[in-house]
Amino acid sequence: MAKSEILQIQIGKNGLTDSFIEQVRKLSLKSERMKIVILKSACRDKAEAKQMCEELVEKLGKNYAYRLIGYVCTLFRFRKDIRK
Repeated sequence: MAKSEILQIQIGKNGLTDSFIEQVRKLSLKSERMKIVILKSACRDKAEAKQMCEELVEKLGKNYAYRLIGYVCTLFRFRKDIRK
């Protein structure tokens, strides 16, 4: 897998499950950046999408950050502990 390749996955009607979070954690070891598309069946509006992203980053740990544009969450994994 090339370093510049960005992985893309989707959150569907089941929302943030423990298995989805584990899948994100495993995939983030392969790529430092990942796009997560939040389907309309997963949330009602952009505020709920933002809340889902915040919950995901909180459960993944302090080495993760996100940027939400529309219903696409770009997840970043930092190599070193930079967030406290």
